[in-house]
Amino acid sequence: MTPLLEPGHPLRKLFAGLVEQAFMVEMGVCEPQLTAYLGDMLAGFVHVDSIYRLRTVDNQVIRDVSRMEAEAVLGSKVDEATRRRFINRYIGDLTLFWAGVYPEQLTPRHSGGVSRLGPYVYTGKRSYGIASELTTADEHPPADVLAQLSAQFEYCVHGLHLVRAGWEQLAAEQGRN
Repeated sequence: MTPLLEPGHPLRKLFAGLVEQAFMVEMGVCEPQLTAYLGDMLAGFVHVDSIYRLRTVDNQVIRDVSRMEAEAVLGSKVDEATRRRFINRYIGDLTLFWAGVYPEQLTPRHSGGVSRLGPYVYTGKRSYGIASELTTADEHPPADVLAQLSAQFEYCVHGLHLVRAGWEQLAAEQGRN
């Protein structure tokens, strides 16, 4: 897996600033742990291989959210509770990322298709809830952040829509200069 962006990386700072602007200024959500988590999540998905990082026992990438919990292998040294926590947190992150940043990828391109947006929201809320229940006091992120992501999943989706709009606006402004 490609390493995450370094803490001082300009792209990480950009995501942090856009998340703070969207959540704190535009939405009035003043939760520093939540906004820090979301900025880190965006930075973690910068590399394509980080978006779909779970693999099967045969080392095949798992792209289907419905298969992740059942088929993901983390290694023989990972106990079952840690495995379930990691995978459910990852599913929460992945579904929030797609629903919030690229929702058009979850809606059908033709009239007969089925939207995956509703199931992604349901699955993300559920997965963050499970991860929060499996989190011990010494783990990061704390259980209350994961519980908040579960309880306020739709607000976070909206906030990430605003983050995307913010970076699109910045890109448009850069194009005009």
